[in-house]
Amino acid sequence: MFSAVLGFFSQDLAVDLGTSNTRVFQRGVGVVRAEPTVISVHTTKTGQRRVMAIGDEALPMLGRTPDDIEAIRPVRNGQIGDYEVAEAFLLHLVRRVHGRNRLMSPKMVVSVPNSASEMSVRAVRDSCEFAGARDVQLVCRSVAAALGADLPILEPSGCMVVDIGGGATEVAMLSMSDVVCSDVVTGGGEGMDEAIIAYLKRHHG
Repeated sequence: MFSAVLGFFSQDLAVDLGTSNTRVFQRGVGVVRAEPTVISVHTTKTGQRRVMAIGDEALPMLGRTPDDIEAIRPVRNGQIGDYEVAEAFLLHLVRRVHGRNRLMSPKMVVSVPNSASEMSVRAVRDSCEFAGARDVQLVCRSVAAALGADLPILEPSGCMVVDIGGGATEVAMLSMSDVVCSDVVTGGGEGMDEAIIAYLKRHHG
């Protein structure tokens, strides 16, 4: 009963948790946050970790931090690689949308890769609950992309979705609102950027 009352004051959120960037969509509003999926953490001599910067503030620190500070991408190849940091990142996003009001307990829909392991799916769910979600629904990323592109995935015909992310590329065949087959390869937009930079340095540097 009390949870239902708290939920009345919140707004449902949809989260696209990507390797490079994360977007938050709020029902009735649209995209309310879009930030790099980066967080910088200071590790003390006793091994304790303290968040220094998140998102836009942490991005310039990639590759430029001293030994005791690390700029981390908590999502790698579409999978959560650092649970503690991912929880802090999602909590940051929810607070940016709802503020620090403890009465806000949103429902969250999160897209996950087709190839996500059971452990990774559980990590996403746990991270969202840590961030304050009262209910977490996970949706296949290819299905979410197809719905966003208004593809006829409910019909008995095939639709192919190619999702080129920052760290991984997924290809899925959809039909009758389900994933018929899919595959994922390591490498995406970030790898393409690095290859272009390396080529330019090699031939024009």
